[in-house]
Amino acid sequence: MAEVTVKQLADVVGVSVDRLLTQMQEAGINGKTETSGVSESERQSLLAFLKRSHGENAEEGEPKKITLKRKTTSTLKVAGASGKKKTVNVEVRKKRTYVKRDTLEDEQVAEQEQQVAAEAAAQAEADARQAEEARQAEEARLKAEQEAKAQQEQDAAAKAAEEAEAKRRAAEEEVLRKQQEAVREAAKKTEAERQRTREQRGGGSDDDRRGGKKNARGGDKRGGDKGGQNRRGGKISRNKNARGGAARSGGKPNAHGFTEPTTTKVMEVTIPESLTVADLAKKMNVKAAEVIKVMFKMGAMATINQVIDQDTAVLVVEEMGHTPKPMQENAVEEALMESIQQAQGEQEGRAPVVTVMGHVDHGKTSLLDYIRATRVAAGESGGITQHIGAYHVETDNGMVTFLDTPGHAAFTAMRARGAKLTDIVILVVAADDGVMPQTEEAVQHAKAAGVPLVVAVNKIDKEEADPDRVKNELAQRDVIPEEWGGDVMFVNVSAKSGQGIDELIEAVLLQAEVLELTASPAAPAQGVVVESRLDKGRGPVATLLVQNGTLRKGDIVLAGLHYGRVRAMLDENGKPIDEAGPAIPVEILGLDGTPDAGDEFTMVTSEKKAREVALFRQGKYREVKLARQQASKLENLFANMQAGDVKSLNIVLKADVRGSLEALSNALEDLSTDEVKVNIVSSGVGGIAETDANLAVASSALIIGFNVRADAQAKTVVEREGIELRYYSVIYDIIDDVKQAMGGLLSPEYREEIVGIAEVRDVFKAPKIGLVAGCMVTEGTVYRNKRIRVLRDNVVIYEGELESLRRFKDAVGEVRQGMECGIGVKNYNDVKVGDQIEVFDTVEVQRTL
Repeated sequence: MAEVTVKQLADVVGVSVDRLLTQMQEAGINGKTETSGVSESERQSLLAFLKRSHGENAEEGEPKKITLKRKTTSTLKVAGASGKKKTVNVEVRKKRTYVKRDTLEDEQVAEQEQQVAAEAAAQAEADARQAEEARQAEEARLKAEQEAKAQQEQDAAAKAAEEAEAKRRAAEEEVLRKQQEAVREAAKKTEAERQRTREQRGGGSDDDRRGGKKNARGGDKRGGDKGGQNRRGGKISRNKNARGGAARSGGKPNAHGFTEPTTTKVMEVTIPESLTVADLAKKMNVKAAEVIKVMFKMGAMATINQVIDQDTAVLVVEEMGHTPKPMQENAVEEALMESIQQAQGEQEGRAPVVTVMGHVDHGKTSLLDYIRATRVAAGESGGITQHIGAYHVETDNGMVTFLDTPGHAAFTAMRARGAKLTDIVILVVAADDGVMPQTEEAVQHAKAAGVPLVVAVNKIDKEEADPDRVKNELAQRDVIPEEWGGDVMFVNVSAKSGQGIDELIEAVLLQAEVLELTASPAAPAQGVVVESRLDKGRGPVATLLVQNGTLRKGDIVLAGLHYGRVRAMLDENGKPIDEAGPAIPVEILGLDGTPDAGDEFTMVTSEKKAREVALFRQGKYREVKLARQQASKLENLFANMQAGDVKSLNIVLKADVRGSLEALSNALEDLSTDEVKVNIVSSGVGGIAETDANLAVASSALIIGFNVRADAQAKTVVEREGIELRYYSVIYDIIDDVKQAMGGLLSPEYREEIVGIAEVRDVFKAPKIGLVAGCMVTEGTVYRNKRIRVLRDNVVIYEGELESLRRFKDAVGEVRQGMECGIGVKNYNDVKVGDQIEVFDTVEVQRTL
C-alpha cells in the first residue's frame, strides 16, 4: 500500500483527524500533521499499539482480554413518608472484563461465579423479605392509625349525642316544673275564692250549716258524693288541662314548628353581563312579580322574560336590600377553563404533529402522497393546495400526524395557523428552485412559533438539482445544517421516486423523541379547529385536531362561537370512528355553525354551560363587530370629505371552507387602492342561496363562488335581475378578474394628440368673419371641429376653437398636409404672420391597476 496522508487514513478508519493524531502521539509517532504522510511501518506500529490498548496480544494475534460496559436506567416507585408514592430513577452501570484462561482456571472462575450468584440471590431474597416486612409493618401502622381515628370520631359523636340528650331532658324538666308551679298557683287562687264564698254565706240557718257539715263529712251521701265528684272532677279537669299544656309545649311530631322571621335575610347576588328578570328573581329567592314591581317604581318597565344589563340588575338588587356582586366579563370562560384544568389526568407520550410548509409547487403534497400512498395532489384544482389537510400515518416506529398547508402567497394566515398547531415543521425546498418568498415566510412562521425545523430538499432526482445551493441560501437566513455545526437536520428526498423518505420520517421521530411530547388521554378533549365547511346534506362539518384528552361520540363540544353534541365522527378517509385520542385529526358533525379555522375547541360536561359560553362569546363578537363598523363609518366619512368620491366594487363571496374564505377575503381587500375600494358585502361558507342573490341585487354586487354553486332559487334571481355570477376553483383567477373589474371602475386618463399644424402666411380681413389667417398645412390634417392653440415663437398665446375653415371660397371639414386654407379663430383677432396654429385632439386612455 502506497504512503497515505493522515487525513486520508482518518477517512478510511472512520475517525476524526484530531483523534487519529492523538492516538499516533500515544503510540510514539510524533511530529505529524493533517497533511503528513504515514509509512507502512508507522501504520503497523499504530495498529500494534491499538491492539495492546484493547487487550490483544500483538504477537499471538488473539485477544486475551475483552472489556464490556453497559448502562441501564429503570424507574422504581416507593412509598414516601406521607403515604404517597414517589418515583425514583435508578441508573445501573456494569463493567465486565473477560480474560482468556486455561481449563482449570475456567472451572475455578465458574465455581466462584456460582458462589457469588448464590450469595447475590440470598441477599436479594433477604432484601425482598425485609422490604415486604417493612411494607406490612407500614400497612399495619396505617390501619391502626385509621382504627384509632375512627374510634375517636365514634367516641366524640357518642359524647356529643349524650350532651344533646342531657340538654333536651333538662329543658323538658324545666318546662314541666314551670307548668306544675302554674297549676299550684291556680289551685291556691281557686281555694281562696271558695273560702271567701263560704265566709260570705256564714249568716245562714243552723240547719244549713249542719247540712253543710254533713255534706262536708259525707253525711248526705248524695250531696257528699256529688261534691266529691265535683271536686275530683275539677281536679281531674285541671290535670287534663295541665297535661294538654305540657303536650302543646313539649313539641310532639305533629306540632307546627315554623316561626316567622323577624328580619330580612341579606343575600350576596352574583350578576353576569346580562340576565332575564326571572333569573334575577330566582337568585334573590323572591317572586318575579316583586322584581317587576320594584323596577316599575324605579321607572323601568319590564316583563318576566326581558333581558336586562348588569348595571340595571345591580340597581335593582341594591333597591331590594341585597348585596350585588357583578361578575367579570370573562368569568364564565374562566370558570369553564378552571373546571377543565382540574380534570387533567396522568400524562402519557403522544404522536408528533408535523406541518409540511414551503413555496408553492415545491412538492409538499406530493411528498405526503408518497408517505400516505395516496394521490391527493393529482385531484387538486390547478395542482395547488388551497386548504389545510390533516392526516395521520402509522409507521414502523409509531404514529405521525401531518398537516399540509398551502404555499400560495394569499394563504399566509393559514400557514401561520399551521405553525401554531404543530410540534415539528418539515420545510420542503425544491433542489432545482432554491429558497423562494414563501420559503422565507415559512421559516419566519416556524421561528415565531418556536417550532423546530427539519428541511426536506425535494426533487433531488432532477439533473439540475443543487442541494448545496439550498443549504447556502438557508444558512443566510439562520437555518444552519447539522453538518455545519447547526441544529437543523437536512434530508435529501424525492417525492417521485421515494428516495430519502424513510430517512425523513426517522429524522422527524428523532426530533419528536427529543421534545418528549406528552398528553393526558383521560382528560376532557381539547384542541384546535383545522378547517370547517357547510355540507348541504350533513350541515356544519368541522375538522378538529385533538391536542389533549380523548374526544368521543356523544360529547358536547364548544368551538369558538359555536357548540353542539358530536353526532358522528369520521377519520380523514371518511370512515366512522367512536373516539379520537391526542394528535388525531377527525371530522365531526353536530355543531350549530361553522367555527373559524384556528379556533380552540374543548369538551364541556353540560350543554347549558356550553350554550352560556357560546352566547357570551357571540355577544362580545357582535359588540366588537359593531364597534369596528362604527369606527369604519366615521373613518370613511372623514376620508370621503377629504378625498372626494371613492368608487367601490361590491362583492358577495361564498367559499367551501372557512380557511379559504379567510384567505380570499384578505387577498381581495388588499387589492383596494385610493380610487377603487373592494367592499365585501357578505361572506360565508356553503352554497349560494337566494338570500345571497337578493343581497347582491340590493347592493349591486358581484357574486363569486369559490368551489361552491348556486341553487335553483338563486339562479332564478340571478337570471331575472341580470346580476353577474362567477364560479372559480383557483384563487389566482379570482384575483386577476377582480383586478380587471377594478380597472374598469378607475377614472380614465385623457391624453392630447397633435393631429395637424398650419403656418400663417398672410392675414386679411373678411367682412362677415373678421380677421382670417391664410395658412399652409405643414403637418398632419387640420380639422374644423377640433380644438386649436396659437403659438408664437413656440409659445402658446391662445387656446380655443376654429370659427371657420375654408378652401378657396368653400367651407370644408378638414384640410390635409401641403394644402392652403383660410382659418378664422373664434374670439381672437391677434393672429400675425409667422404664427403657428396647432390642432389637437383629446384621447381617453383606459387605466389599469
